[in-house]
Amino acid sequence: METIVLNGWAASESAWELCRFPRARVFGYLEELDGLPERHILASDGCVLVGWSMGGSFALSMAARHPEKVKGLVLLAATPRMMRDDGWAGMSPRRLAALETGLTLTRGEGFFGLPEGWPRVYRMDTPENLHRGIEYLEKTDLRADLEKLAASGRFNADVAVFHSEKDGIVRPENAAYLKKIFPAARVEIVPGAEHALPVVIHEKIDAAVGNICYNIRL
Repeated sequence: METIVLNGWAASESAWELCRFPRARVFGYLEELDGLPERHILASDGCVLVGWSMGGSFALSMAARHPEKVKGLVLLAATPRMMRDDGWAGMSPRRLAALETGLTLTRGEGFFGLPEGWPRVYRMDTPENLHRGIEYLEKTDLRADLEKLAASGRFNADVAVFHSEKDGIVRPENAAYLKKIFPAARVEIVPGAEHALPVVIHEKIDAAVGNICYNIRL
């Protein structure tokens, strides 16, 4: 059973350098937007998905659309709806614009105050590609699909959910929503952490992936 990673918006593969779990591939956000992970999943016998931020959204979408193919989920700062909407605890358009500006000005360096020598989780991309990601984040709302999945009872795979206590990009309130969708999920709110979970809790991610893969083998 292979494990694949669905990366965050504009994030580089270096975000996963500290993680040690075996992975077949890390899909970038442009590949996600172009549908490559879905084609990969459909051609496989099933995959464990590790999704961070925007990649977590794609992982949720794959679980909703192809529950028979998704054999496990590790969700890091994942959300079905990025933007604030009708009481939903999401980002404001102003915050999203500030994030885009910060990424552009720093060329992906210096986010989240990462210690010197730790992987830089973002990279500068073309304005056109960044705008494609922005459009996805602005428009995507998976709540109806996930609630339909929960009602169907078709998804029985192991799920681990990690959210950061101080994440200003994906609010930790998402964890409670995901627990309703996946009642058996293991949920952890990481004290004091921000958005760069693949860097700051890499050992927990390794353990979560290992536990899910072990249970699949049983």
